[in-house]
Amino acid sequence: MAGGAIVPSDGPATDYGGSLTLSVFMSCLVAASGGLIFGYDIGISGGVSQMEPFLKRFFPHVLERMAAAKGNEYCLYDSQTLTAFTSSLYVAGLVASLVASRVTRAMGRQAVMLMGGALFFAGGAMTGAAVNIAMLIIGRMLLGFGVGFTNQAAPLFLAEMAPSRWRGSLTAGYQFFLALGVLAANLVNYATSRASWGWRVSLGLAGAPAIVIFVGALFLTDTPSSLVMRGRPEKARAALLRVRGPDADVDAELRDIAKAVEASRQSDDGAFRRMATRRGYRPHLVLAVAVPAFFQLTGVIVLTFFAPLVFRTVGFGSNAALMGAVINGAVNLVALLLSTLVIDRYGRKVLFMVGGIQMAIAQVGMAWIMGAKIGKSGEAAMAHPYAVAVLLFTSLHTAGFGWSWGPLGWVIPSEIFPVDIRSAGQAMNVSIGLCLTFVQTQSFLAMLCSFKYATFAYYAAWVAVMTVFIALFLPETKGVPLESMGTIWVKHWYWKRFVNDDGKTGVALT
Repeated sequence: MAGGAIVPSDGPATDYGGSLTLSVFMSCLVAASGGLIFGYDIGISGGVSQMEPFLKRFFPHVLERMAAAKGNEYCLYDSQTLTAFTSSLYVAGLVASLVASRVTRAMGRQAVMLMGGALFFAGGAMTGAAVNIAMLIIGRMLLGFGVGFTNQAAPLFLAEMAPSRWRGSLTAGYQFFLALGVLAANLVNYATSRASWGWRVSLGLAGAPAIVIFVGALFLTDTPSSLVMRGRPEKARAALLRVRGPDADVDAELRDIAKAVEASRQSDDGAFRRMATRRGYRPHLVLAVAVPAFFQLTGVIVLTFFAPLVFRTVGFGSNAALMGAVINGAVNLVALLLSTLVIDRYGRKVLFMVGGIQMAIAQVGMAWIMGAKIGKSGEAAMAHPYAVAVLLFTSLHTAGFGWSWGPLGWVIPSEIFPVDIRSAGQAMNVSIGLCLTFVQTQSFLAMLCSFKYATFAYYAAWVAVMTVFIALFLPETKGVPLESMGTIWVKHWYWKRFVNDDGKTGVALT
């Protein structure tokens, strides 16, 4: 007996002829701006965490601990309380992403983006006005709910709205705006670091990107897939006509969307259960876990969060460390722009390979310099030229991430799942990512204190593992319409054993 049918595909992948219309471009631009929310928080946390007025008000014991740790540069900022300020947001985001899966399916992608923007605005206002730790933590939780909802809905909106020929570039826009948010946060931190109230400005300005996504989402139409799923086929056809242009075969695309939705309704058990228990969904399950796990193990998240603290560790002053974080953010933004230009020309796997090799080299370089110049004890001072070399290797690592895992970590999960498990698959991707972000941010400074320079060799080893995994197990998805994505699993050397050979992937073998 067949398992959960996913996406009917009775032939080769089809291009419906959709053009890059102004409507689809503007819709995707607004949705991609949801990345500003996540990016701003990633960039702001590390800078605020090393501002002395902020530490004096909320974490005075951290300053005392820092003074006591002066003999070991690796342990300068080792404090679970301080890292909890950063990581607590991601526990709330993890819960929100799981709730958002059901809400997204029932209410649509647009509604969830609106909710995410509103929650993030409330969180930014509360953290900026905080007078005690309780307000600070509640505000961080609201920010986490906003991140969880937005990360769930925006990538799905982008993948479902974009024409297949430009889906990679348009979906990568989410990571571009995320990087823009990081850079903006680093600039704000640098500009406000000298003022006693600077931390309030840095935290409170989180409301600005929240307003952008909330107001922009008010003018969006939901995706055709979501509209069909909620029983609104006429609105779905109107949306397709508007975003695909007059030359597209709208009726053919709508029929395939309707077939996919109808197939999803034939299963009466939940999407999470189907993905976890049915053999035909094995490729999706493995990648739903592996992609966000490897995304975190590139090491870029902790380097982005704690870049100012890492630069302080190798000898930069406070303002120079914040400027180093600005440089790092700018490099990431440029790399993402380059990725956007080539992602739909050369495909996903080439970028994964190039970026993986580059990141591994950079991490090994950082480990070597820090081991040779700071030493195992962490008591040696690093000469300025070597500190600059660490900055250069960090930027090299960031650039490699920026044109590989950065955008592709969002692109791949948004396009590989069939419609019946798409919300669940994206929820799993987001929740695993947020869970590991919590673990990474909570443990990185302690790891740096314990493992010292070997911390960066640890991440280099993981980058090597994930690059081999991608080479072996990720099929190329460039230019394949979402409704025909099932064909890639039939052709893959390994995953074809889990699906039927008739082109209807996702039908479980029994």
